[in-house]
Amino acid sequence: MILTRIARPFLLATLLAGTALSAQTREVPSTPVDAVDPFIGTSGEGHTFPGAVAPFGMVQLSPDTHVGPARQTYNWAAGYRHEDPVILGFSHTHFSGAGHSDLGDFLVMPVSGDSVPLEAGDDKTPGFRSHKADEVASAGYYAVTLTDPGVRAEMTAGTRVGVHRYAFPTGKAAHLLLDLRSIIYDYPGKILWSSIRIRPDGTITGSREVRGWATPRRIFFAIRFSAPLTGHRFVSTEKDILYKGFKGPGRGPETLDSLSGRALVAQLDFGTLAKPLEAKVALSGVDEDGAIANLASEQGDFDAIRAKTRTAWNDALGAVKIDAPKPMRTNVYTALYHSLMAPSVWGDADGRWRGPDDQVHAGTGFTMHSTFSLWDTFRAEHPLLTLIQPEAKNADFVNSLVAGQKTSPFGILPVWQFGGKETWTMIGYHAVPVIADACLKGIKGIDCVAALKAMVASADYAPYGGLGDYMTLGYVPIDREPEAASKTVEYAYDDWTIARLARQLGDTATAERFEKRAQYWRNSFDAKTGFLRARKADGSFRTPFDPTAINYGSDYTEGNAWQYSWFMPHDQGGLFRLLGGDTKTIAKLDAMFDYDNSKIDYSHAEDISGLIGQYIHGNEPSHHVAYLYSYAGQPWRTQERLKQIVDSQYKPTPDGLAGNDDLGQMSAWLVFTALGFYPVAPGSNQYVIGRPFVDRAEMTLPSGHRFTVIADSLSDANRYVGRVTLNGKPLDRGYITDAEIRAGGELRFTMQASPNKTWATGVKARPFSMTGYGK
Repeated sequence: MILTRIARPFLLATLLAGTALSAQTREVPSTPVDAVDPFIGTSGEGHTFPGAVAPFGMVQLSPDTHVGPARQTYNWAAGYRHEDPVILGFSHTHFSGAGHSDLGDFLVMPVSGDSVPLEAGDDKTPGFRSHKADEVASAGYYAVTLTDPGVRAEMTAGTRVGVHRYAFPTGKAAHLLLDLRSIIYDYPGKILWSSIRIRPDGTITGSREVRGWATPRRIFFAIRFSAPLTGHRFVSTEKDILYKGFKGPGRGPETLDSLSGRALVAQLDFGTLAKPLEAKVALSGVDEDGAIANLASEQGDFDAIRAKTRTAWNDALGAVKIDAPKPMRTNVYTALYHSLMAPSVWGDADGRWRGPDDQVHAGTGFTMHSTFSLWDTFRAEHPLLTLIQPEAKNADFVNSLVAGQKTSPFGILPVWQFGGKETWTMIGYHAVPVIADACLKGIKGIDCVAALKAMVASADYAPYGGLGDYMTLGYVPIDREPEAASKTVEYAYDDWTIARLARQLGDTATAERFEKRAQYWRNSFDAKTGFLRARKADGSFRTPFDPTAINYGSDYTEGNAWQYSWFMPHDQGGLFRLLGGDTKTIAKLDAMFDYDNSKIDYSHAEDISGLIGQYIHGNEPSHHVAYLYSYAGQPWRTQERLKQIVDSQYKPTPDGLAGNDDLGQMSAWLVFTALGFYPVAPGSNQYVIGRPFVDRAEMTLPSGHRFTVIADSLSDANRYVGRVTLNGKPLDRGYITDAEIRAGGELRFTMQASPNKTWATGVKARPFSMTGYGK
């Protein structure tokens, strides 16, 4: 368990001093779960939350410190920032590292004493919000002292439940507020409807429907307590209602057993308590009965749920056993932790789930998942999960995507989906490489023939994002569709993965059609400037052109020509030929990393962070670029750039992530890079070798085989790869295959202080490129 915020100055100073003294020691926690620091990324640009969650859990029970509708809400995408002094309450749904604000369902807050305010309050008006102290967090657990009511609050979570535990001051009345009005990124009219009621057995159930990022989204809950209610109030605080209906004689807030409306809050009274109060909350996307069944599916009190989830985290994190100095070990295990939160379980314990068609569907032999941030996670997070999660879990992900296509009103695969609903956020059809990568790796439990049909249906859906023009013109025209340059190259990559799977399945006609489309990226490359550019429908490039300009909704998606001119992960050899060969490619890569940004202002661009020249690690389009030196025959330059990135972009502190974690992608990049290899082109079944950042790592693969990475003589000075062996034999190529990893074995690096300029430099040693290398 990691303690990161202490109210007592002396203890804080002692901890900081201890950290400074031990920063480079080899002291390590006894288990992987104890190496995780959930506060990493909760400040700065990371947008993570510190609260309790099980691996891929439906419930993310975490504190909210800000939910209001302000421009700065982007900074509270997870509802929380580490530096905030005040907590509004604890809600049950959160994104980890998203670049958009939403969720924060069903806020609970303890109040002690005789006066129970129904509003949160602010700096001028008292309310139920409270200052915080003594925050503690570990995987599956969070605790804090709420100094205003004098309550110690603890949170833990299972797969479909969250459990609160509150220790109230002796002799003071205990109350819980259940606020159905609160939601992250709140604004008038966002909550369409909500309801609450007390069941005869004392269970509180309810629901709400919201219009927000995914519209409309329904969520249901059920709550049971460890102590009986002594009283309650159900109140609607909505104003300016023309007609409220009739409640009947004597039906005040204290006697109502149910209430519906758009602004509901419940006061739940428990009198004075001799021991801490526990509240177990289950969620469902189906109905209240589903929430009740989910509640029953996870038996046990707070301590039992906490212990079970701790074991689940140890099992999941233990798939990669890491030996490294403490700061790096903390960074990598926390990154692994963040990579194992999404996609999240969406199906109920009985198998039912609500689809994008808003209909309830029965279980079909797999657990339905949602929260797919696919523009981000197809790059590294999903490839990582294929190596360290059971095949059944990876099959769940793919089957969920295909089920989403079958139940979509548009007949296409999810784009950016949560709560079973589509947000239409970001570009591409990146469910396609996730599915193709899993099928090409031989993940069992997937009908890959049916999956290919779903992939093709998405790629051929003409109304989506300029696809009609893409299919007829060979590119997306900027005068008809925004972000056209980015869409063209991302579609081309997705199409290549379709072709790869079609080839494996023997569908020659589909393979040939999509292999042709996979080369459409060339139609947006401007040989005169050496950059990817947006074209108009008449074939001309749009002017004026500035490769450093970043304007949302313009030619590129959250980036510019410097970042997107390298997005041909399936055909780097083809790109290098257009750039004039290896030497000119290396020079252009150097120009990108060494660019002087001193006269450029990117303050208007929220997602542009973690800059190293024009390389932007805080956002995904750059994530593969450092590995491209290896494609051009200079792997030692990749090794240099990777050290530059890791040293500057990851720290074991709350502001330790250079950009949004994006549901695990930023973290998965670090996990792969620390191990010494990275999936530049998911679907190729290759990982490009970089350099390791840990002394030793042992991966337990889904088959049970073990794959070990060893870095001999690794140190800050020994940053270059001198020699590589695979199972004791020299490996003189810049990649390792998925099959080689899955077979188990040992990848050993010998590190040294000077670059080895002969290792893996030949054309045959280079990673896959669709059109090969050379002239």
